[in-house]
Amino acid sequence: MPAHRHVHHDATRLAADALADAIAEARWDDDGGPAAPEAPDAEQRRAEWLRVSAELTARFPALSGRHDVIVTCEPRTVSGAKAAFFPELALTEIDQAVFAPFGPDKLRPADEGDEDRYPAAWGALVHEAGHAAHSRWMPPDDALETAANSAAEILEESRTERAHLRTRPEDRTYLRACVTRLVTDDLSGSDIDGKWAAAHAAGLILARRDVGILLDEEVAPLEWKVAEILGWHVLGTLTEIWNAAFGCADDDGQSMLALGKAWCDALGQDPEQPEPSKAEQQAAEPEASTGEIWATVAEVGELIAATEARQEVEHAAADRRDRRKAKAAADRAAAELAKKVFAPEAAAIVPDGYEPRWASNPITGSRDPKPAERKQAGKLARALRQAAYRERASTSVTSAAPPGRLIMRQALARDAQLAAGAVPTAEPWRHTRRLTTPTPPLRVGIAVDVSGSMTAAVGPIASATWILARAAAATDPDSRTATVAYDSGLTAINRPGRTPNRVVNFAAEGGEQALAEAIDVLNVGLELTRPGAGRVLVAATDGMYTTRERDAAAERIAYLTSTGCAVLQLHVGESDTYARLPGAQFLRVARAALIEEIGKAVVAAVAATH
Repeated sequence: MPAHRHVHHDATRLAADALADAIAEARWDDDGGPAAPEAPDAEQRRAEWLRVSAELTARFPALSGRHDVIVTCEPRTVSGAKAAFFPELALTEIDQAVFAPFGPDKLRPADEGDEDRYPAAWGALVHEAGHAAHSRWMPPDDALETAANSAAEILEESRTERAHLRTRPEDRTYLRACVTRLVTDDLSGSDIDGKWAAAHAAGLILARRDVGILLDEEVAPLEWKVAEILGWHVLGTLTEIWNAAFGCADDDGQSMLALGKAWCDALGQDPEQPEPSKAEQQAAEPEASTGEIWATVAEVGELIAATEARQEVEHAAADRRDRRKAKAAADRAAAELAKKVFAPEAAAIVPDGYEPRWASNPITGSRDPKPAERKQAGKLARALRQAAYRERASTSVTSAAPPGRLIMRQALARDAQLAAGAVPTAEPWRHTRRLTTPTPPLRVGIAVDVSGSMTAAVGPIASATWILARAAAATDPDSRTATVAYDSGLTAINRPGRTPNRVVNFAAEGGEQALAEAIDVLNVGLELTRPGAGRVLVAATDGMYTTRERDAAAERIAYLTSTGCAVLQLHVGESDTYARLPGAQFLRVARAALIEEIGKAVVAAVAATH
């Protein structure tokens, strides 16, 4: 027989047989010596497999629509198949070996997406879910051991997968992996090329082509081999039978058995008798024992694997193209948004995806800087100039003629070369070249959260913004800073390339927080991802965002830090209501120390710039 059954209505007899086998095995293990000792981690592994079984059970309803089925992972299944479904027990069993090379401690089926690491095992679970949902017919007791019922069960394999894919087409990948690794391996009778074996291989493999799981070019070798044994007419009849089975209702056992009888008639097999055993096939067709069918099945598995490898490469290339296109589109959108935000006299600009489509301008006016602020700006400018200073680079160069310092050893070598009539190569003069190393400019972007929870921090942040902009302008003419206030809208407080004369005051009364878009605007305006400058992004915020806002900001922060830009999150004040932004350096500072902390970060960024 070429394969194990996957649906078992005789669970009681199977359990009894399994118990008898276990007793016989235990007697054999105890005969003549002690049983092998249990591995030290056996108990832990059993507990892990119980966890995996429970997590698979929890995800089974999404696959099958049934909440009453229990999934168990067994070291040796009762049915002998890699996986099987027992309707009477509402039980699905899976062989632990199908998860190889992963042990139970490495499996996390509760996490969606974890199944992509073991697609064949998940495909087996999907297949049994198809049986649980759609194999609702039961053969009469007198038909259980007949060839007609065996043929109907062959047809049921592909019929349930077709029915399953109508509601879950995304599971096709896993069913393909299951065919490649498990279905072909489960085929036995490797030295039989009889009619029944050939038809069985066609029902398991070729029918899945008509389901849409396999491709024509993948099954072509097997189709030719089966046609060589059965003839194209008989193969065409079998093809019509399994396509007719696709249209049977889930509970139409009478039609499935009728198709099973038609299957037997096409092969010249008595449908009321048991299916032919391996010995009976050898006796009936002694010349058909070369094993060519199963060698061809193995070839089909290799073709499927090759197709998967090729498609994986193509999908990876397509993903890279899609990512590049998405990145280009995002860059264009960010540039357009930055143009609007940094436009002269621009009001609050609301990015796409935020409501309402208008936002109030948080700027409440401006004032002259205080003497203490001017003093702090000068102090910070001196610190920045000191951090940006680079020693002149010096390089020693030798030459055949002055200027420079004479190296006597090289001069003697040159005289000897000339005396010998050789072309002189010695260079007796050495001088030092000193080159001025340019000081790196500064790029600092400040994103200010002006939602209602930031009311107490806006005053110190407004002061720090002016101090930093004045200090950067006094350090290097190519240095630039910019400040953007954000809630559901974006408002430019300080624009790139402009040094403010007055301190701009603003209020914090907004709602949503468009931090990700604020980072995009500052990145465009200051080129924060471009090397060659001291680059810092400061987010003055308490971090109280929705999941969508937090994830979008974390994505931008990760990109900035990967390019060498420092990212700080400043939480100003004594409030304990805050959350940390993933990927940003968190600083909790008092209002009076705000400019000192920002200054330290900026000085460190300049000093680290090469």
